[in-house]
Amino acid sequence: MQQLPELVNILVFTFIGSIGALIGGMILLFREKVALKVSHFLASFAAGVLLGTAFFDLLPEAIYEGEESDINVFSLTLIGILLFFLIERFIHWFHHHEEFHEHTKESKSTLPLIIIGDTMHNFIDGIVIAATFMTNAQLGIITALAVFAHEVPQEIGDFGLMLRKGLSKKRIIWVNVASATVSFIGALLTYFLGSLLTGYIPVLLALTAGFFIYIALSDLIPEIHHERRHGFAFLESLLLILGVILIWFVVSFLEHG
Repeated sequence: MQQLPELVNILVFTFIGSIGALIGGMILLFREKVALKVSHFLASFAAGVLLGTAFFDLLPEAIYEGEESDINVFSLTLIGILLFFLIERFIHWFHHHEEFHEHTKESKSTLPLIIIGDTMHNFIDGIVIAATFMTNAQLGIITALAVFAHEVPQEIGDFGLMLRKGLSKKRIIWVNVASATVSFIGALLTYFLGSLLTGYIPVLLALTAGFFIYIALSDLIPEIHHERRHGFAFLESLLLILGVILIWFVVSFLEHG
């Protein structure tokens, strides 16, 4: 019973770090008509956010966490990319006999990939928050706030991307709330299993980085290339770069803050 307050703190700050970050996306949904009009711009922003998260956050953290265990982070990232490719091929095969427009099929087939990647990321966040809290309470609080800070732009991008892919507002809310609650599973498993689970953090980080890179490069960036209106294409390119810069700024601020 003496350790109960620590568990309560872990769960409270996991909520702040993960589900609290959904606020940005929820605000976007309340302005759904505006969001739908700019959804293709949000998809470009999401591509930049995913790439920035992979290269400035997930991969450096995976390399740092995997130093002592000699884990080949880049091989695991490549495995993550290939795994997502195979999952997408399976989704295409599964829908092969369904009667709907090819563009719609390709567009919606990416949705499960986005949800899987985001869910894995939330699971890792729960592990990291719990592990740091069990080491030092102050470090755990800082980690939870850091998770909140880098999740806000990502969730805004994800919400806009799901609107772009044709998912209804109600489904987007349910999917993202369910995905965010997975962070509690990661936190609870870490609390009760300890180092048994934290040893796999670099593996999960590298795989998730591979997932994010694949989504950005195989689905989102080709949409920018297919945009034929020069002004729109330029703005989409600018938003992609802005997404990358924003994540770089957030991660750099948190490291030196």
